Amino acid sequence: MKLKLEDIGTKRKLIYIKGGKGRKDRYTLLSDVVIETLSLYLKLYQPKKRLFPGQKEGRHITTRTVQRIFEDAVKKAGVSKEVSVYSLGHSFATHLLESGVDLRYLQELLGHKSSKTTEIYIHT
Repeated sequence: MKLKLEDIGTKRKLIYIKGGKGRKDRYTLLSDVVIETLSLYLKLYQPKKRLFPGQKEGRHITTRTVQRIFEDAVKKAGVSKEVSVYSLGHSFATHLLESGVDLRYLQELLGHKSSKTTEIYIHT
């Protein structure tokens, strides 16, 4: 939510997460679909500093607003399974693992200190 425009690296397909889990900085992946969607979003909304600005000038979107947007999207999509914003991270990790991504690399992308945490996170 606190992402700034300069945190997005479309050429390298990376996003820079500042102060994530454990207040650590890290990079994680951007898919071609996300890059394409972000490109459309940027053209349409033309944010100035924050990727997802809040209502007040210079502020970022709140966690609760993200949750509400996600809940609305789930309803519109007709998803009946119990899901949350955090389900997206679990799905991301699971799909990468199923695609053959190494568990240690996945651990780094997710910002986990322990591979055990990553294993629990992806339900292996």
